[in-house]
Amino acid sequence: MTERVNLVAVSKYHTEKDILAAYSVGQRHFGESRVQELQIKHQNLPDDILWHFIGHLQTNKVKYIIPYIYIIESVDSLKLLREIEKCAAIYDRKVNVLLEIHVARESTKTGLSISQCRELLADGEWKEMSHVCICGIMTMATNTEDIDILKEDFRTAYDFYKEVKQEFFYDNDDFSIRSWGMTHDYLVACDNGSNQVRIGTAIFGDR
Repeated sequence: MTERVNLVAVSKYHTEKDILAAYSVGQRHFGESRVQELQIKHQNLPDDILWHFIGHLQTNKVKYIIPYIYIIESVDSLKLLREIEKCAAIYDRKVNVLLEIHVARESTKTGLSISQCRELLADGEWKEMSHVCICGIMTMATNTEDIDILKEDFRTAYDFYKEVKQEFFYDNDDFSIRSWGMTHDYLVACDNGSNQVRIGTAIFGDR
């Protein structure tokens, strides 16, 4: 049986009308990367939308999205994880997060290196965080049309996910999300371990 792949519609920079059009045909997971834009959309759009924060998140912005965010996909430091825990405790919420790892060949992309992520998990501080739920791994592949490079990036992420699952989350069903793949590479991503893709242009068109 083929594993179900969750679709996150990347709605950043697109209008509320565009989001409602996708919502009207059943889409509920939407991805945003700017806190101010997300706040406005959250206030104006249906309450049952599941908002994914997918961009780089500054610690001083966490408090603004914690009351309603469904998942933060871009946790790239222990400092950020601590801030999410602190803010979520104020609202007595348990916030879902993904650890963002850097596998791409561009230094401009954000995320923990694999060794940094191993170190964060081995340190174990996250185990004491009762208001954070680590649900999986997120990454972005190299921006290329070379299928072999894309496959290598995604397989690196998938192999690391399996390593982490076995070592730290073997008895935790919440740790299950492998979020990689966008408009230009989602088919390769799905063939190489992804069970959640973030699609913007193919749904909403160019910004």
